[in-house]
Amino acid sequence: MKSIFICCMLAASFAAAAQEAVELQEVTVKGARVVQRVDGHTIYPTRQQLDGSTDGYSLLAKLTLPHLRIDPAMHSITALSNLGGVQVRINDIMASKEDLLSLDMKAVKHIDYIDNPGIRYGEGVAYVINIVVKHPVSGYDIGADLTNTLTTTNGDETVYGKYNFGKSELAAAYSLEYRNFKGSEYAERAVYELESGVKRTILRQQDNGQDKNFGHNIQLTYSLSDSDYVFQSKFSARRDIHPHQTWERTTGTENYEDHSSSRTSSPVLDLYLHRIIARHQSLTANAVGTYIKTDSYAEHNEGGNYAYHVKGKTYTLWAEAVYENRLKPFTLSVGTQYSQKYINNVYSGDADAVNAMRSSGLYFFGQMRGRLGKLGYVGGLGMSRRYYRQDGWKNHFWLFRPKLTVSYSLTEDLKLKYDFEVSQHISQIALVSDVTIKQNAMETLVGNPDIRPNRMTSHDLRLTYSTPRLTSELQGYWRLNADCNMEKYTREEGHFFKTQTNADNECNFFYIQNYNRWEAIPEHLSVTLYGGIFRFFNFTDEYHHTYTSFNGGASIEAYWGKWTLAAYADNGWNFMEGEHRGHQAPAWYFTASRRIRDITLSLYVQHPFCVSPLNYKTEVLSRYIHKDITQHSRDFGNMLTLNITWHLSSGRKYRDIQRTMNHQDTETGILE
Repeated sequence: MKSIFICCMLAASFAAAAQEAVELQEVTVKGARVVQRVDGHTIYPTRQQLDGSTDGYSLLAKLTLPHLRIDPAMHSITALSNLGGVQVRINDIMASKEDLLSLDMKAVKHIDYIDNPGIRYGEGVAYVINIVVKHPVSGYDIGADLTNTLTTTNGDETVYGKYNFGKSELAAAYSLEYRNFKGSEYAERAVYELESGVKRTILRQQDNGQDKNFGHNIQLTYSLSDSDYVFQSKFSARRDIHPHQTWERTTGTENYEDHSSSRTSSPVLDLYLHRIIARHQSLTANAVGTYIKTDSYAEHNEGGNYAYHVKGKTYTLWAEAVYENRLKPFTLSVGTQYSQKYINNVYSGDADAVNAMRSSGLYFFGQMRGRLGKLGYVGGLGMSRRYYRQDGWKNHFWLFRPKLTVSYSLTEDLKLKYDFEVSQHISQIALVSDVTIKQNAMETLVGNPDIRPNRMTSHDLRLTYSTPRLTSELQGYWRLNADCNMEKYTREEGHFFKTQTNADNECNFFYIQNYNRWEAIPEHLSVTLYGGIFRFFNFTDEYHHTYTSFNGGASIEAYWGKWTLAAYADNGWNFMEGEHRGHQAPAWYFTASRRIRDITLSLYVQHPFCVSPLNYKTEVLSRYIHKDITQHSRDFGNMLTLNITWHLSSGRKYRDIQRTMNHQDTETGILE
């Protein structure tokens, strides 16, 4: 393997845009592949990376972005932390999976990786990937991205087409997903302490579980653009089906079966407008309407028959307006967001309940971004009003989010950056419902309508050394969570109730992490290595839990003519939050791809030399319950996946920027 990576020939140079002087708001760098920003990095992919990428996932995987695991075979992007979610955007507007699979590599200019997002992006967002592309003005682009696992039943097939004429573009995409993973092994050892002090131990096992699902999505897009405006309308419809599944389980003294099935339909209409209203001034408006219809069934039969059926409907309206003025000393951005959501979930059977909930939100934000000599800064304040109502419960509160980021260039290659932020965490809709669901013979899940958002205060200090061939970053991060929402178990008459509460809880953690990327042979061989020590503190009136873990990974990419070779490995994400100590499964895979004219063949080998890799491991360290839970999957071991990408375009000419969007709601509010 070593000789394969070293045998790399000199090929094309950097893309022309990266070779010229690149001027950003924070700093001017010439010839650098990675340009440091106040809020992250701007990355200019090499021609070899673009030519060797089959779609957006493949391209992002080659960049080895810090804190993220990007799986090009499974088309997934995972944050290796619990700091928040990941937003993927194309020209600053959120992109769907179909948008990434149909991404035109010839149109890609650069990627902005924002690992310190401003208040513009809303709550719960820890990382933003913005792919900046040129706008096609003529010709057509059609293609297919077909992904199939050869060792099990797993596929993701997408076909797409785009046609440009004058100022207009018509686009359509259809994707089909199917999965049938077998050989899942589940093991749980639970120790319950009763009121009498007697401890009862239950071993729950499953030897041959199965995970099946089927889904398809269609999206239609029309856009109209000129030099001073962009208008787009997108309609998408998704259907997800989880057919009836049976889990045969044993507790040592009892054999029983659990069952589940669900069907979800969700049409989405998205309207977007970006308009330059004057010199250096622009206005952006976006409105999204989402409808979700859910029909699900579940049985939890340990200790007796328990079955329930849920029919749910969710209506969501989300709208945003942003004004931006690019003044010479700084850039000013102000805006507002509005959301309205109605949920009506009807539970029948043993979980008889009607959960009707209304929620609304109004968010205002203002932000300034500029530079004073060697000092760059981003400062802003967000303020929101939240309202919830269900049955007899009403919650009405204001949330404030100040944020300040400053960076200082110590030398041409060395930069120091500090970020301070106060933000809020809002629980999922399902967790604040007043529904009760039995989980097994000993436990019941209870929603808590009295949960309130909790305040999070974070400090982030980074020292970054960056040259055209080497990027090294040392980061120290500290987060304080006061009265945070954490899981809690209570007991009553030999039964245990699991709920969420934020009374007298503290969940704090810090970490020190180092990230390094080295262009060993420029444009042909790159190596990435990262790792850090994480320390967690969880304090309540009932317990004090601490935990220390190491999280890290490495990757290597090589480009040899029309061949692309890559290897990636990480040890997952090990953390502790409240009464849970979680161990995300490690990942390791190898990739080889070759371009043959308009077709690219890629082979992914995931979890090689492992028969049944770990899916996840969880420990519950409650005052009354101690659990050790593991799950392994046979079909994830020695997993071999083939990807065939066909891409044909003709008459394509490009101009500046194309805007796409995909802000849609996916939260049904169903407790299960």
